[in-house]
Amino acid sequence: MRALLTSLTIISALSLSSAAFAASTTTGTIRALDTKAMTLTLKNGTRYMLPAGFRNPGLKVGERVTVAYEMIGKKHQATAITPVQ
Repeated sequence: MRALLTSLTIISALSLSSAAFAASTTTGTIRALDTKAMTLTLKNGTRYMLPAGFRNPGLKVGERVTVAYEMIGKKHQATAITPVQ
């Protein structure tokens, strides 16, 4: 039992650490922000799904932002959106 738990713990740790490396970032200008559809579209046409519970900190169309995201299937899932200073 102890060997099984140790193996599962190691496998879980490796899976989580590889998921952390899967995140990417990009910087661009906001073309559209739809809080009802929970999407953010940059001027280059890439659409990002906003994270659950996202509250707009005052982002506006035309503002430059950095988007941290993960690919979920063929969709870009935003994990963080920060204005560029």
